[in-house]
Amino acid sequence: MNIPMKKTGLAALAGTAVLAIASPAFAQDAGVSAETQYILNSFSFLFSGALVMWMAAGFAMLESGLVRTKNVSTILLKNISLFAVAGIMYYLIGYNLMYMDVTGWIGSISLWSADDAAALAGDFSGGYSATSDWFFQMVFVATAASIVSGTVAERIKLWPFMIFVVVLTGVLYPITGSWTWGGGWLAEMGFADFAGSTIVHSVGGWAALTGAIILGARKGKYGADGSVHPMPGSNLPLATLGTFVLWLGWFGFNGGSQLAMGTGADVIAIANIYGNTSMAAAGGVVAAAILTQILYKKVDLTMALNGALAGLVSITAGPDTPTIGSAIIIGAIGGVLVVVAVPLLDKLKIDDVVGAVSVHLVAGIWGTLAVPFTNDGASFGVQLTGIVAMGAFTIVASSIVWLILKFTVGIRLSEEDEAMGSDAAELGLEAYPEFGKGSVSYTHLRAHET
Repeated sequence: MNIPMKKTGLAALAGTAVLAIASPAFAQDAGVSAETQYILNSFSFLFSGALVMWMAAGFAMLESGLVRTKNVSTILLKNISLFAVAGIMYYLIGYNLMYMDVTGWIGSISLWSADDAAALAGDFSGGYSATSDWFFQMVFVATAASIVSGTVAERIKLWPFMIFVVVLTGVLYPITGSWTWGGGWLAEMGFADFAGSTIVHSVGGWAALTGAIILGARKGKYGADGSVHPMPGSNLPLATLGTFVLWLGWFGFNGGSQLAMGTGADVIAIANIYGNTSMAAAGGVVAAAILTQILYKKVDLTMALNGALAGLVSITAGPDTPTIGSAIIIGAIGGVLVVVAVPLLDKLKIDDVVGAVSVHLVAGIWGTLAVPFTNDGASFGVQLTGIVAMGAFTIVASSIVWLILKFTVGIRLSEEDEAMGSDAAELGLEAYPEFGKGSVSYTHLRAHET
């Protein structure tokens, strides 16, 4: 008897809803107030920003799993430090350089400050809280630096790397970002990069590539005869966990880039973006797994992980316009490109410890070029112009910074320190001391026990 009653109740509610929708009074009441839109938009920035912040944990776990045991603590320190530095630099100079008074090529060199006076006075026409927007934009910045961290791992000194992060997050990324999201010259041309396949991922990839070339490969990675000597990571379960964390955080990365949640249309768009984002990653995993089976007669877990990330990077430039099927194809092509690019870099003797250049740069370029396939308003010529312009600027500027550091403070660990591991050499501790050789002195720690 309960089932018919439920059906009757639903039917009654449906009838009431139809009558109400037909009523002019209901139509007026159904409109969301400016204050409600302000609240929803600000919440979207904050919630999505928290998801993107969680990607920092994903990068830390992924990179920790893919470096050797003797370098795990250092990579963890770099990841939490670069996130902190990125936030500070974006407050001091980055945000205004990227968004304030952009003249076409660069914004204002000034300190950011929140201005919510109008909203506090009851005027919600601004659409969202100033700090919610700053927070959402800020958490993106560290992603570019995380890409560099994984590529140059295991042989770079800690402090020169952190100096590079200061410049990248405070100056280089905001300048190229101003050309696009800041309303600069590329935006005026119609360059389309919804959530940052090029603006974030390729820029980080170019900076990482220049660093890897100038820094050189790890000792023993490549033989004189051109052979490649594998250096397996310390913890593949940890790397897999990091990939899942990044996959989750990417919903905020792409979904939050709708930049609004105050209307039904915005929510529908966000839902479509979530779906396309996840399925592009799925396409990347499957394509990478199948291709490694075909090429090497075995499935490579690390390639599958990077295939997922490549799918995510590929869809980031345009997650709002494809169908689910198109998103799977876009992601799958990204997964294929990673499987091809990783050994290609090894042939060129470019040592990328975690495959970040293949994932973020190569797939980022592909994703940006893929936008016109599903977005009629995008142009291949303009997309290519944006890729080349941001690539050229980042290569030149990054190279200058890397070379200045190399010839002043030095950027590479000594051969002895590299062989010992950066954990012992620079931190004086081990990530897994119970498995170590007991070579690390903890005197500096015991001094605090009294």
